[in-house]
Amino acid sequence: MRTFSRLATLMAASTLTWACLAGTAAAGSLPADVQAKVDKARKHLVEMASDPVVLAAVREANAHDSGGMNNGKWIELPDTDPAVKAALTTKISQQIAKWEQADDTVNKIILRDQKGNLVAASVRPLIFNNANRPVFANAIKGQPWNAEEIKPDTSTQIPSVHVSAPVMDGGKAIGVLHAGVTAK
Repeated sequence: MRTFSRLATLMAASTLTWACLAGTAAAGSLPADVQAKVDKARKHLVEMASDPVVLAAVREANAHDSGGMNNGKWIELPDTDPAVKAALTTKISQQIAKWEQADDTVNKIILRDQKGNLVAASVRPLIFNNANRPVFANAIKGQPWNAEEIKPDTSTQIPSVHVSAPVMDGGKAIGVLHAGVTAK
């Protein structure tokens, strides 16, 4: 019941926020000020994705399985669950949180392994695996990516543009670092 309630609340908030934003930016075009933030964030994500600490965390995550965690199980867990706390308090999560706090244009940063599973984050993401979402699926191909529309972020509910960069190892994408760029 908790899962349904949490999802229903998030979906309702997302729908309401999206309805309020409908006139803000047409799909495929961003206001110039938002585009400038997106360009800056994308460049910064590329730099962060090449940090040795990020690379080491993704390598380690790729060497292990997800321990049976999936989106359904992740959504069911309360914020106080040890698995949730562990994902948000690791050394790499603490570093990511510092990077997010240092950039007032970014409202979250999340690190994913080669399969799209959560490695670390500055905030609790709604889903554990986002392999099928554009923010992951595009960047894992080896190039930085950004959405071209403003939408409420599923984790923060802040009107955002998603930006991502591949974590590269020897010329191969082994993970993805992505962020929500605040579109205010």
